[in-house]
Amino acid sequence: MKLASLKIGRDGRLVVVSRDLSRAADASAVAPTLQAAIDDWNAAESRLREIAAALEAGHIAHLPFDPAKCAAPLPRSYGWADGSAYVNHVALVRKARGAELPASFWTDPLMYRGGSDGFLGPCDPIPVGDTAWGVDLESEVAVIVSDVKQGATPQETAPQIKLLMLVNDVSLRNLIPAELAKSFGFLQSKGQTAFSPVAVTPDELGNAWDGGKVSLPLVSHVNGKPFGRPNAGVDMTFEFPTLIAHAVKTRPLHAGAIIGSGTVSNRDADGGPGKPVEEGGVGYSCIAEIRSVETIRHGAPKTRFLNFGDRVRVEMFDAQNRSIFGAIDQEVVRVG
Repeated sequence: MKLASLKIGRDGRLVVVSRDLSRAADASAVAPTLQAAIDDWNAAESRLREIAAALEAGHIAHLPFDPAKCAAPLPRSYGWADGSAYVNHVALVRKARGAELPASFWTDPLMYRGGSDGFLGPCDPIPVGDTAWGVDLESEVAVIVSDVKQGATPQETAPQIKLLMLVNDVSLRNLIPAELAKSFGFLQSKGQTAFSPVAVTPDELGNAWDGGKVSLPLVSHVNGKPFGRPNAGVDMTFEFPTLIAHAVKTRPLHAGAIIGSGTVSNRDADGGPGKPVEEGGVGYSCIAEIRSVETIRHGAPKTRFLNFGDRVRVEMFDAQNRSIFGAIDQEVVRVG
């Protein structure tokens, strides 16, 4: 089942979307918003699946599905926390600046709490005041959970994963060092986060979902050129149930909370840093990583961060090359 939120009202209007992403049927009779559906998922899910079945069979009124008319599936959320499940990414970034990777990074997830009061839709522009901030994409996978109790184990958190999405977790790289130097986390160095047009139930992923991770390439383009296609199921040190358990160690998560994977990153087959797509590698999910690899290999980065007018596209395809979540497709624009 695939769900989306049209740009109607602050929290969107819930629709069910066909598997081929061509049609959408109103679902407001079941729940006016996705948040309302997640709040009462046990009751809403079966009724939403009835709409989905009728939509696939052509037995229900529908409209063409237009991602440009979509907000994020959850236009705002009660919580958004992003992990760093692919430790290879962290290792490369730290190596490039000559910093050691603490051994604990392989056993204890990194995670930050992000702004969740207003997300970007999949086709909304990336608003930036100054490109000197170092504008970067971060292509990721995320899950939406139902209520998760404090102290839940990974075995207990896994069944609470109800929906999955793609993410562009915009980072302002040149603002990060000064903020981290204060030892108090990200704030200004994280822009608004964008999500895919649709959120999907785990069964839509078939065998690619094993209950903890999605074993499919995450495809990123920058200005129409292939930038990365690392497999989200490879080199994922911390799977989603573990990330969720980390988030609820000291407090619960409530229905509609979102947990992100962090930047998807793969090593080379020989264990070395990943190669660019044009060199036969799987590429990257953020510019910071290719800049780190360039620094490690050549002593300095050469790939620039994003500029005004640049476009990024993030998408995931199934084994038949069909888009699963639709595409995040954004242009960097000046604000202020």
